[in-house]
Amino acid sequence: MDKDTAILVDHVSKLYKLYDKPFDRMKEALGFSRKKLYTEHYALHDLSFEVKKGDCIGIIGTNGAGKSTILKIITGVINPTEGTAQTDGHISALLELGAGFNMEYTGLQNVYINGAMMGFSHEDIDKKLDAILEFADIGDYVNQPVKTYSSGMFVRLAFAVAINIDPEILIVDEALSVGDVFFQAKCFKKFQEFKDEGKTILFVSHDLSSIRKYCDRAILLNKGRKLGEGRPADMIDLYKKVLVGQVDEEGVSDDNPPADTGLWKSNIPLNPNVSEYGDGQVRITDFAVLDNQGVYSTTLLKGEEFAIKIKIRAEEAVENPIVAFTVKTVRGTDVTGTNTMFENNDIGPMRAGEERTVTFRQDMSLQGGQYLISLGCTRFENDGFQVYHRLYDVLTLSVVSEKNTTGFYDMNSRVTVE
Repeated sequence: MDKDTAILVDHVSKLYKLYDKPFDRMKEALGFSRKKLYTEHYALHDLSFEVKKGDCIGIIGTNGAGKSTILKIITGVINPTEGTAQTDGHISALLELGAGFNMEYTGLQNVYINGAMMGFSHEDIDKKLDAILEFADIGDYVNQPVKTYSSGMFVRLAFAVAINIDPEILIVDEALSVGDVFFQAKCFKKFQEFKDEGKTILFVSHDLSSIRKYCDRAILLNKGRKLGEGRPADMIDLYKKVLVGQVDEEGVSDDNPPADTGLWKSNIPLNPNVSEYGDGQVRITDFAVLDNQGVYSTTLLKGEEFAIKIKIRAEEAVENPIVAFTVKTVRGTDVTGTNTMFENNDIGPMRAGEERTVTFRQDMSLQGGQYLISLGCTRFENDGFQVYHRLYDVLTLSVVSEKNTTGFYDMNSRVTVE
């Protein structure tokens, strides 16, 4: 391995044997069956990449792409079926929330236990303890059993230990998604300090904004294979195509937007447990989100135009239905939304069987992150709204941003200094 290389993954594959019944595993182990009692699943297939010292590399991909598996192989938690993964430098890894923590022990005791697991003596941790506790910022809870911690406190302490033991290589798997925005900002500031000191960072995240902002390169995995490696912006664009089925398992993509045949909604990932209700006099029959290129996508870039289009069908004759969409955070806070009434675009009367398509176009001003979209078709009746059809939390929207301000949206301030 080259002296400038921190991590070298060379043709790594990981095969798992999947058994229908636990007893089948025992029968095979004891030699009681000559038949193959399992199916083979490759979590990783012939994966290779190199991380130079001082690089900050992000790994992205859908659930089940193999992201966490390769991190576990790099850190030695599991062994590859084929290939090798080599590292040069002391590693600090935060792969699973609270991995290695004893729930019955206090936070302080767990700091020393985790330090010992990483190869540090009691005296080494003594020297770093003040920095660890200051970074975690959980106050007197450090003297309480870990089982009493909230998930946010848990990740604060675990990350504080991982990031303050002066590693040469830091490996993180989605741990920051639990902390609040201020803690995340503190962590990424530490990331930048690590980069400035010439240390190496490898992290998995669904937060594409962080990948785009902080990473030198990104690696895109899909179904255990590497689809691409390069500039974060390019890999995010390719990832958007993966999400809407425009890229096959070999990474071959179709650069043309899909034709408007069949249902638009079949081109975007939907919530399988969507809440759906209404009296059904008018139904939402189809819908889609399109990016600034007119391509179906639920991953959008902050600052660029996008569209939400909704098709409705009247099952009975109705007067002036109102079509709407709303946006909220994943924690349920309403952020924004609009409808045809607010926008002074009356649909007018509709005959039974008649269809209309409503398209909302706007610039994306939301901060980077994940949001939930709900769609609705309603009417005014007796001084209140009556619902024809509502699809509640029907899809998620990912906003990718290189600059986030405070709150939910960016006012796009123009700043001068004299």
